[in-house]
Amino acid sequence: MDTFLAIMSGLAPSVGVGLLFWLAMRKILHADRNERIALERMDAEEAAAAAAAAETESR
Repeated sequence: MDTFLAIMSGLAPSVGVGLLFWLAMRKILHADRNERIALERMDAEEAAAAAAAAETESR
């Protein structure tokens, strides 16, 4: 039992750091995905506004 506890106490810091790294990377990737979606929406709105302005000017 002492050997098992020694192994677990040796692995705990590595597992903890790995978990923190995984959580941080997950958060970064989700933020990047959401930012790309927002930028696509903004670009679509700007294109629609430009098309509407061009249509209004052509009349």
